[in-house]
Amino acid sequence: MSDTNGPRPRGVPVLSVRLIITVIVVLFLVGLGMTSFFVVDQSETGVILRLGRFNREVGPGLHWKMPLGIDTSLVVPTQVVQKMEFGYRTESAGVTTIYSNTSFDEESTMLTGDLNIANVEWEVQFRVTDARAWLFNFEDPYQTIRDISQSVMNRLVGDRAIIDVLGVDRVTIETLAQAEMNRYFTDLGLGVTVALVQTQNILPPAGPVQVAFEDVNAAIQDMNRSINEGREEINREIPRARGEAEQIVEVARGYAAERVNRARGDVARYLAVQTEYLRNPGVTRSRLYYEAMEEVFGNTDNLQLIDKDISNILPLLNLQSGVR
Repeated sequence: MSDTNGPRPRGVPVLSVRLIITVIVVLFLVGLGMTSFFVVDQSETGVILRLGRFNREVGPGLHWKMPLGIDTSLVVPTQVVQKMEFGYRTESAGVTTIYSNTSFDEESTMLTGDLNIANVEWEVQFRVTDARAWLFNFEDPYQTIRDISQSVMNRLVGDRAIIDVLGVDRVTIETLAQAEMNRYFTDLGLGVTVALVQTQNILPPAGPVQVAFEDVNAAIQDMNRSINEGREEINREIPRARGEAEQIVEVARGYAAERVNRARGDVARYLAVQTEYLRNPGVTRSRLYYEAMEEVFGNTDNLQLIDKDISNILPLLNLQSGVR
C-alpha cells in the first residue's frame, strides 16, 4: 500500500499566491482611483475626451472621469491673459526687466507707405474664450496668432508714412490692430479675444534718418519739459500773487473802515460840542480854548507866558536856564 500521508510536491506556497493577487488588486484599485479623478484650477477650463473625441467641458474643482485611459482630461488657461511679443523677447520680468539680445528683425522690419523702412516692436495680449475651439480648430493656435498679428501690423504700417507711424498714428494703429485681429479670430473660430495691442519701440532705419528722428524726439522732450516748467512756475506764482492781492485788499478795507469810523467819531464829537455850545456858549468856548492851548503847548519845555498889556517894564528872562 502506498503512503498517502507522504510529503507534498514542491511548488509556490499558497500564502505567496494570495499575496501576489492582493498586490495586483491593490495596484489595480490605486491605478483606477488615480485615473478616475482630476483637478481643474480656478484659472482654467477642463476638457474631457472619451476615446479621443470631445465629451464635455468642466469648470474649476475636482472632477470624475472614466479610468484607465478611456477618458482623457486637458486643461486650458481661460482666465489668464497671455502675452505674445513681436520683434523682441523678455527673458526675465520684474523690477528690472531683462530682454533677449537675439535679433528678431524678421518680425519687426516693415515697409511704410512712403517706401521707408521702420522697425516696429509690439505685443499682443489675449485670452482664450472657447477651450474646445482652442484645442481642436487649429493644429498650432499660437502660430496662427503670430501669423495673423504680423499680417495685420504690416498692412496698417504699410498704409501710412513713416512720420505718422512714429508719431500721431501710433495709437490709431494699436486700436485698429486690436479690432481687426478680433474680427479675424472670430471668423476663423480660434476661440480667443485680443485684450490689448501695444506698440513698444518704433525706430526709423539706421543711419542719418535715425539720427535726425532722435534729434526731433530730443527737441520734443525739451519742449515738453519747458512747458511743464512754465506750468509749474504759473502754479507757484499765481497763488502767491492772488494771496498778496487779497492781503492788499484786506489792508485797504481795514484802512477805509478806520477812516470812516474816525470821521463818524469826529462828527459825533462836533455835534456833541455844538449841543453844549448852544446850551452855554461862554463855558464851552473857554473849555475849547483851554483844550486847544493844552494840545498846542502840552509838549513844549521852558514855556514863558508874557502879558501882552505890559508896556513899561521889560520882562527879564533867565537866559541860562537852557544852557549846560
